[in-house]
Amino acid sequence: MAEFADRRGAADTGTAVRLTARVAGMVQAVGFRYWTVRKAEELALCGIVRNNDDGTVAVVVEGPQDVVLQFRSWLRSPEAPGRVDHVDERITRATGAFSNFRVVY
Repeated sequence: MAEFADRRGAADTGTAVRLTARVAGMVQAVGFRYWTVRKAEELALCGIVRNNDDGTVAVVVEGPQDVVLQFRSWLRSPEAPGRVDHVDERITRATGAFSNFRVVY
């Protein structure tokens, strides 16, 4: 699928998008999932967050592009809990698969 925003945060197209991210660093056992849910709810985004077996956290979030880009910036900021060393990501068209934001176990 076509990219909607590059890693530098290209201009908003007004399109609903999906951010799929794998967050690496000290992101498990530090409240990362809890605060990710809170931030997504604050921004009225839908999606999921879950711990991966390799110590990373998977995040899938959908919403208006400008809001998703704001969430993406938060993921990389010092405001995110723990310590984020790296975020692998891609932004594609939203699918509408989610009705809320929740932790998947």
